[in-house]
Amino acid sequence: MKLFKQATLVIGAVVGKAVDKALKRPYGWLLVLDHPITRSSDHPIRKTASKFKYLWLVFFLIVLGTLVRTSHADGPQSPLLIEPPKSPQPPSPTSTSFPGVDPDGKNGLPRSQRVVNYNIDARWNPANKTIAGQETLIYRNLTGQSQDTFPFHLYLNAFQPKSTWMREERRDRTGGWEEYLAPRYFGSNNVVAIEVSGMGDVTDSMKFIVPDDGNPDDRTVFQVKLPKAVPAGAEVTFKIRFEAKMPEVIARTGYKNSFVLGGQWFPKVGVWWHNAWNCHQFHATTEFFADFGVFDVKLTVPKEYTVGASGEEVATRTNADGTLTHEYRVEDVHDFAWTADTRFVQVNDSWKAPSGHQVKIKLLLQPQHADQAQRHLDITRQCLDHFDRWFGPYPYNTLTVVDPADAAAGGMEYPTFITGDTFAYSPRQFLFLPEVVVEHEFGHQYWYGMVATNEFEDAWLDEGINSYSEKVLDDIYGKDTSIVNNFMGASVGEFGYQRMQYLSTPNADPLVRRGWEFMTGNSYGGITYGKTATVLKTLESLIGEQKLQEALHVYFMRYRFTHPTREDFLRTVEEVSGKNLRWYFDQAVYGTQSLDYEVARLSSEPLNSDTGQPGMYRDQVTILRKGDFIFPVTVEIKFSNGEKLRELWDGRDRWVRFVYDKSATVESAEIDPDHQLFLDANFFNNSKTVTPNATAAKKISNYWLFVSQWIGQILASFV
Repeated sequence: MKLFKQATLVIGAVVGKAVDKALKRPYGWLLVLDHPITRSSDHPIRKTASKFKYLWLVFFLIVLGTLVRTSHADGPQSPLLIEPPKSPQPPSPTSTSFPGVDPDGKNGLPRSQRVVNYNIDARWNPANKTIAGQETLIYRNLTGQSQDTFPFHLYLNAFQPKSTWMREERRDRTGGWEEYLAPRYFGSNNVVAIEVSGMGDVTDSMKFIVPDDGNPDDRTVFQVKLPKAVPAGAEVTFKIRFEAKMPEVIARTGYKNSFVLGGQWFPKVGVWWHNAWNCHQFHATTEFFADFGVFDVKLTVPKEYTVGASGEEVATRTNADGTLTHEYRVEDVHDFAWTADTRFVQVNDSWKAPSGHQVKIKLLLQPQHADQAQRHLDITRQCLDHFDRWFGPYPYNTLTVVDPADAAAGGMEYPTFITGDTFAYSPRQFLFLPEVVVEHEFGHQYWYGMVATNEFEDAWLDEGINSYSEKVLDDIYGKDTSIVNNFMGASVGEFGYQRMQYLSTPNADPLVRRGWEFMTGNSYGGITYGKTATVLKTLESLIGEQKLQEALHVYFMRYRFTHPTREDFLRTVEEVSGKNLRWYFDQAVYGTQSLDYEVARLSSEPLNSDTGQPGMYRDQVTILRKGDFIFPVTVEIKFSNGEKLRELWDGRDRWVRFVYDKSATVESAEIDPDHQLFLDANFFNNSKTVTPNATAAKKISNYWLFVSQWIGQILASFV
């Protein structure tokens, strides 16, 4: 161990010296680590799956907290940049009002158009892991034209060896995908029969379709053609008998021992959107899109099971065969999920909004996590309060929070129903895992649940805006402490982590790419979650933090219970800010440009009678735009006499040189001195000093020594 200690100390010192010498910058010790996310979980904290995953998670967060440049978030929030020339003023967003609809539910009016009405009677058989269901769907034809063909999703069929979902999972993994070929991970949904009221049995007209990739073995979408068309404005009633086989937990659905999570478990009709049916196959990097309506669901399970589900439990019925039937109803939502387990510890609570609206909170915990009940309840109430004040009201009467039996079922959102994630050792003093996950999933109640954008085609409008909304954690726990809070000197906040997600694949794909068309699952995650949050964080420097929060409030209030588009969001931001931001959106949202500015050179030439005024210096600072993202920047220059000045550069040319004749030499220059330009891909080259700063060498070598000793102690414990 002594030799190991000496070796690591030397290596750490050498690395520190090399980094410091290379950077020559006043903040050289502030490192930024890259870390790609995977698609195996909704929130990036949860994706490690090895036996010692939590040990390595803590280790990773310690290193991250000691090295990440959290100070970059400091500084004033007022705009400091010069805008490029404006294009024509964009039009105002389209009104979202519908006849007979009130998003606030006033005067007994529905909050949404209620295109669909699902009445489902389902029975869970824990012995063979199946659901036998009878579904009655009333569809209101508000498409404006007659319809004789209707597409449906069968998401559980994604969990078959030849499905598109499985193909894509295997394609993007370098290994470890063999588990998906194990039969226990196979799921399915079989439509036994379809009948249409007034038209008879139409089962024979079912046809599987593959609108996205042409995979003949994919069975996640089928369509049915009716004998006669349904007129515009009329209703059609489908009666569907189905049998679902649940897989062992995979992609946030399935069973684990006595636990089951029913997600995407019933046949679901597609959405008529932009004058066409929108019903995509289930992909490894896509989630969901559905119409608003009413769900009346009966779930029959063995009586020893505790059940939680979307909406309110309106009745229970004891059956002669030893089962219980739980009846639920929820209005103005676009999906329904449920869970059951014999081991759940149930804790009930409530939250009351300033308006007087009361929300019943149902917490279902694994017994080994029962001591974390108060933590779950505290963050749930904090989320309800913050989102209500910042963005708009949560209108539902219930919220169910589930602690699943398997991490693969954690970190998922459904209307009025979320799954969290935690583990037995998560000290509240410094590690906020359950809080971070619960907040993230609750945020989806707004950006997925009520502002129901198309997650297949524009996942960033939900996942990305929701990731940015995690800033409520800064307000709750303090800036840059929401993941790790001062553990052995380490602190990590959401934005530090989100920026690392972005840096994992900063320019492979634009935000607006359809989910299954991203280069890899890592690119999907890094762009959709991390880059979107970073784009919005950087946008604060252009319009101000409060103005962006106001824009999100307007966007939510205007488009809740509808299906807005990317342009609806972007135009709302422009409208509220009063600025034309097309130059920024074209690059940050629609483009793949990389933003990287560098302090390329500092020099001070002594002048004499031949070259200038004796005793003076010709100081020169050269700034280089290394990337193709054009963004105005501020440069702060410091001189040896203590003088400092700031220059503004529009960034349009490839480089700019600032020249001064002064009695002092230039000492340093820093791009973005107020630390607002989060999209900059490389903080290392944002500043430079004439004289190297030894702080980097000392700090890195000390941390290297600490980490290496810690690893050595862990390894020694296994000897």
